[in-house]
Amino acid sequence: MKAVLIFPGQGAQKVGMGKDLMEASATAREMMQTADEALGFSLTNIMFNGPDEQLTRTCYCQPALFLHGLVIHRLLRERVQIEPVAAAGLSLGEFTAHAAVGTMTLEDGLKLVQKRGALMEEACAAAPGAMAALIGGSDEAAQELAAACGVDVANYNCPGQVVVSGVVEGVDQVVARAKEAGFKLAKKLNVAGAYHSRLMQSAKDKLIPELAATPMQMSSVPVYSNFAARAVQSVQDIREVLASQVCSSVRWAACMKELTDRGERLFIEMGPGKTLAGMMARICKEARVISIEDAASLEQAVAELSAV
Repeated sequence: MKAVLIFPGQGAQKVGMGKDLMEASATAREMMQTADEALGFSLTNIMFNGPDEQLTRTCYCQPALFLHGLVIHRLLRERVQIEPVAAAGLSLGEFTAHAAVGTMTLEDGLKLVQKRGALMEEACAAAPGAMAALIGGSDEAAQELAAACGVDVANYNCPGQVVVSGVVEGVDQVVARAKEAGFKLAKKLNVAGAYHSRLMQSAKDKLIPELAATPMQMSSVPVYSNFAARAVQSVQDIREVLASQVCSSVRWAACMKELTDRGERLFIEMGPGKTLAGMMARICKEARVISIEDAASLEQAVAELSAV
């Protein structure tokens, strides 16, 4: 069964994530125990019980999503013969994609994303910022408006959905001027800071040695980079694009278009919610996305994939 593996990013997390998988599967229990031991604290307790404010913290939410995506991937592979033709993830999800296809181990990847989250949290505290979604306009209009207001384009998610990021006053200006720039809607996002903007420079600088110290190997499965909107070419390339991604635009629409232009039509989304499936509906109507977030949707996905 050939499919593209895709993983969501920060914002998808929710309290209770993974609990039913842990209760139903010895494999999930083992992976979650390994994760808690590797990190030196009970990540699973935060995942299962929250509270929401704690799970939402970048230093917890990133490893939580990473672990959750990998558990789902392992449980799916136990049940269905999947041949991944490519892997990709939105922002933090790019790390999950790499671990899913063997670029790094569960333990090494967890420590890396926990550190990434902590560094981004630090950068948010040092340089307060904001983000806003722009709906219903063009990428070019978003670029012009962001530049005029002194902020950056953080995400090109799908046609008609762009996110800007930067200093609070600049993002407020974007929201105020969005209608006149041709957007149907502009909405500030409930986030802790200005991710994927120049305000994350300190996090990028400190992440570079962490990436260099993390053992990695090239996978035979192409992994698509948010920063470069292409498959990575070497281990050095992986380290460079994952560092650049912290301060640069997530080019999700371009990554997905590259894959659908190649003829890929089956995508498996592994993580809470169906955000990536929603984006794909705007990128390629012929593509089919099967979303898995819990034990019930895993059963449904197994049945669907077994019937293909």
